[in-house]
Amino acid sequence: MRIPLAKPEILDSDIEAVVRVLRTPNLAMGPALSEFEQAIAAYIGSPFAVAVNSGTSALHLAVRCLDLHEGDEIIVPSFAFAAIANVLLQERLTPVFVDIDPRTLNITPAAVEATIGSRTRAVLVVHTFGYPAEIDAIREITRRHKLAVIEDACEALGAEMRGKKVGTFSDAATFAFYPNKQITTGEGGILITADPDIARRARLLRSQAKDDSLDWAGQHTEIGYSYRMADINCSLGTAQLARLDSLLEQRQKLAASYEARLRNHPAILPPQPTCPYGRISWFAYVVQLAKNFTRNDRDRVWQLLLDRGIGAGRYFAPLHNQPVLQGCYRQSGSLTVTESAASRVLALPFFVGLTESQIDEVCSTLLSLLTPT
Repeated sequence: MRIPLAKPEILDSDIEAVVRVLRTPNLAMGPALSEFEQAIAAYIGSPFAVAVNSGTSALHLAVRCLDLHEGDEIIVPSFAFAAIANVLLQERLTPVFVDIDPRTLNITPAAVEATIGSRTRAVLVVHTFGYPAEIDAIREITRRHKLAVIEDACEALGAEMRGKKVGTFSDAATFAFYPNKQITTGEGGILITADPDIARRARLLRSQAKDDSLDWAGQHTEIGYSYRMADINCSLGTAQLARLDSLLEQRQKLAASYEARLRNHPAILPPQPTCPYGRISWFAYVVQLAKNFTRNDRDRVWQLLLDRGIGAGRYFAPLHNQPVLQGCYRQSGSLTVTESAASRVLALPFFVGLTESQIDEVCSTLLSLLTPT
């Protein structure tokens, strides 16, 4: 791609941080791990952070540490990354899909409350594309019904709800650091929690569930995983985290540049430029084509952008339509907003370093493809 969909910003200081670790004998489970965990915990404002090798691993540990049982129901959006479905199916839990708000693309408090049933045990809230869901109101509902809450904030590092960072409203929250995220560790993720028991168990499970507090001959009392995060990745993450606020400001400016060019076109609905109750952490710039566009129309535009060397993405195919989930989920009401939005969303190039001239080219090309000839 001449203009890629996403790419990380890697500075000399990032490279130097990784090289410093390579010059030590501590490539895994060393001091860089605890340094990164402490830095993330301090930034988010939560007492505990457990770094792992991916956001999906963090989500798996979050679900696992809630001690849910086979057949328990978890309220989730269907408009979400496949990791959610994979984790819930691995744990033999039943996703209950609810529809989303057509503008924020997040689940709403009203949808959550209307869906709670006798087998509901938790709500998994996704802060889609970095736009904060109404997690404070959802948390009030779950408290009344004695339900657990997980925040999937993998796309939302730095987002805020009424001045408080997302990730601090739940029993456990997850963030991810894939190269397209606000900061990257190459591969990696982290679990955030204020619950010392969840933190302790997550640390145990991430490294084969080896419990050093037990006698050597019987240290493994449950199934564990190889979810460790290497010190090389952690050192990169710590270096990038130090400039996160600057990165978020730059991403906000890129979103504003797109908004200025696209907001008045009848064929495009840009994302909400601001959040009335919080702060957006711009992970991606995802527009919706007008409602008269079909999925085939969107896919044609997507392919033509790629053919012209411009990166584009189709986020997300609804989970309830995936073959692996058939017979394994429950649906609450209609999912028409999910299906309509999913067929019309288009992610445009978005990364720190994207220039105004590149945004001009992306927008002019997109608009030319949407204009009838």
